[in-house]
Amino acid sequence: MSRTRVLFVCGQNSARSQMAEALLDDLAGDLYEAHSAGIEPAPINPLAVAAMAERGIDISRKRTKLVAEAVSELAARGQSFDVVITVCSKAAGLCPFVPGVAVTERWSFDDPGEVSGAPEEQLAKVRAVRDEIEAALRGWIEERRQHAGK
Repeated sequence: MSRTRVLFVCGQNSARSQMAEALLDDLAGDLYEAHSAGIEPAPINPLAVAAMAERGIDISRKRTKLVAEAVSELAARGQSFDVVITVCSKAAGLCPFVPGVAVTERWSFDDPGEVSGAPEEQLAKVRAVRDEIEAALRGWIEERRQHAGK
């Protein structure tokens, strides 16, 4: 059975979409092939790297990319995405058309790139975003399992 290919999209592909990709791989990599991309890619957010490292997940070597690049990579393998999930309001409004996608979902989480305060306060906010993404993914995975069982 082939895995469902999921593309997470956010504005910069520097935190939320990267965390979502890594968390889905960790939670249900046997069922899903997770990818991430952005509208205007920027370097990986070091706070996201730190928050994920606390969970034993290393995203420090991940590379950010445009949505078109992620689509092209799969197209080169003769594949397309099954699901696109935007994880911020910017991406939801600007996400380019992704051919072959059966399901598009729009989620919204605070931008870790816009946190302020002392370093520990910033990391705490990014942890909260990470935990919100994980909770949403757990619910989404369970909902899809229940739907598949019907």
